[in-house]
Amino acid sequence: MPTYLDVFIKLAIGIIMLVIQINILGKGNLAPISALDQVQNYVLGGIIGGVIYNNTITVLNFAMVLVIWTFLVLLMKFLKEHSYWIKRFVDGQPLVVIKNGALEMNAIMKMGLPASELMFKLRAAGVDEIQTVKRAILEQNGQLTIIRYGDETVKYPLIQDGQINYQLLETLDKDVSWIEKEVLNQTGKKIDDIYLGEFIHGRLILHSFNAN
Repeated sequence: MPTYLDVFIKLAIGIIMLVIQINILGKGNLAPISALDQVQNYVLGGIIGGVIYNNTITVLNFAMVLVIWTFLVLLMKFLKEHSYWIKRFVDGQPLVVIKNGALEMNAIMKMGLPASELMFKLRAAGVDEIQTVKRAILEQNGQLTIIRYGDETVKYPLIQDGQINYQLLETLDKDVSWIEKEVLNQTGKKIDDIYLGEFIHGRLILHSFNAN
């Protein structure tokens, strides 16, 4: 039987490691936007919950497991931030399911999205007719972003964390040379230096990592 002291120490270590991960990864880690973020939370909870009452696993072993898990999470975060293709492979990508009032059946079938679920999401957003939707994008977390005809506040995140969103770039009929030129002309910097780039009212609005 594990002693209360062992349980207390393991719980304390688990809480400390959780706080460290939140501070390093950001508080958004507890509000996941992708399936992998959710899995990370589950695994961390499983490690802590499955070990604290197991007296065959010492406090040192428990601490080492948490350190290894934190290292793997940080490594994955680093790789995603520095490679669009790794991020796309790990987190997936938003898919356009409605374009110019017509269903994009290839994307819908790829996601396995039932018609009943699609219509529920549309009704929840106040949309009754597919023909009134200019573009509907299914996000990685399952939410549906809807752009209707006549919307004047359409925003396209063309650059996120120094990475180009190639899918949206193609949707807007733009190429990489265009966005590189825009970034250079506006900021004198490279795309890697841009935190967020939005396409608003036909203009590219840029926010650099370093505002100076």
